[in-house]
Amino acid sequence: MDQALAPDFIRRRQRIRIALGILLFAVIVAACWGINRLLRPSVAAADIIVSTVRKGDVASTVNAAGVVIPVHEEVVASPAASRVAKVHAKPGQQVKAGELLLELDDREVRLALDALQEQLAQQENRVALLKVELDQKHKALASSIELLELDLLSARARQERNQKLRQSGLVSGEDLLASELNVKRTEIQLRQQREQIADSRRATAGSIDAANLQKAILAKQIAQQERLLAQTKVAAPWAGMLTSLVQEEGASVAAGQLLARVSEMNNYRVEATLSDFHARLLVPGQKVRVEQNGEVLAGRVHTVLPEIQNGTVKLLVDLDQPHNPLLRNKMRVDVNIVTEQRTGTLVLDAGAAFNGSGPQPAFAVLDGVARKTTLQLGGGDGKLVEVLSGARPGERFIVSDTRAFKDLDSIRIIE
Repeated sequence: MDQALAPDFIRRRQRIRIALGILLFAVIVAACWGINRLLRPSVAAADIIVSTVRKGDVASTVNAAGVVIPVHEEVVASPAASRVAKVHAKPGQQVKAGELLLELDDREVRLALDALQEQLAQQENRVALLKVELDQKHKALASSIELLELDLLSARARQERNQKLRQSGLVSGEDLLASELNVKRTEIQLRQQREQIADSRRATAGSIDAANLQKAILAKQIAQQERLLAQTKVAAPWAGMLTSLVQEEGASVAAGQLLARVSEMNNYRVEATLSDFHARLLVPGQKVRVEQNGEVLAGRVHTVLPEIQNGTVKLLVDLDQPHNPLLRNKMRVDVNIVTEQRTGTLVLDAGAAFNGSGPQPAFAVLDGVARKTTLQLGGGDGKLVEVLSGARPGERFIVSDTRAFKDLDSIRIIE
């Protein structure tokens, strides 16, 4: 005959069953959780950068590549075809105004100068000779005039005597006519001699003027040669840094060839280059941020150069601190040109997750999961980007590169 089970035994067995069921359920839940973690994509928190949406000020900027250049720079060119005789300086050194940099061979210039001076001396001798000849002619003509004046007085006296004798019938009409004609002939000869003096003066004056003109031309040529001779001693036009110099002694140089370049020290601006796609956005006076090794220098657009070359446009930037000790000639810098400024707008830190403006896919982070959504972005300044819609203050988004999981809708973030 079967005996009834003890109540304690029954209760113990029920507790064991309940415990086994709970244990089995926990194992199933843990297995599902483990499988989910194994199959669901994830990313380490240390491998991503997360930014929080917040209120802030953002500027729309256009990025450009810049080079630091001197505000003032002077170049010295060869005055004529020559060769380098001697070099006195080296590129990179500081020079004073008027300091001798190099010497050019000046033998040809000196020969040309000597020839011109000889020609000038010949013209001076010619002028002196013309003046002597004119004096001699004037003296000869003056003597002839004096003699003719005496002849005229004698002819007039004879004419007057014949006129009186004719009234008395002592002289024939032919003798009276002959004396009158003699007076007229002498007057004509005297007038011709006087006109000849005036003619000789004009002719000689013309020759002297031509010789003086030639002298003036030669004097200008001599002055030009003297300037060329002085320019064979190539000197620094002002105090500054010697950035380039022809250094090979004996090297031939052509007329107009660059010999030296001296740049003003500690006074710089920036020459920026960017795509002509942004040319319509550029105007003088725009604010500019120049960055180099973490240092930011403020400035403004001074000039937008009108010429476009190879799809690029250039502009000159004046710096608020052109004498900043960090600046160096030919230093490469990053230039951010501010095209628009907005205040009190929603912003996120800029990052590789975003590219330009407009609708952008983004991953919102909440409770350890990043879920894909869409943000409407505006302009940015390289550090902040404006959020036009799709997010609220306090929400967090991945701003680092998300290309590895761009095709996923969500991803776990592993701490």
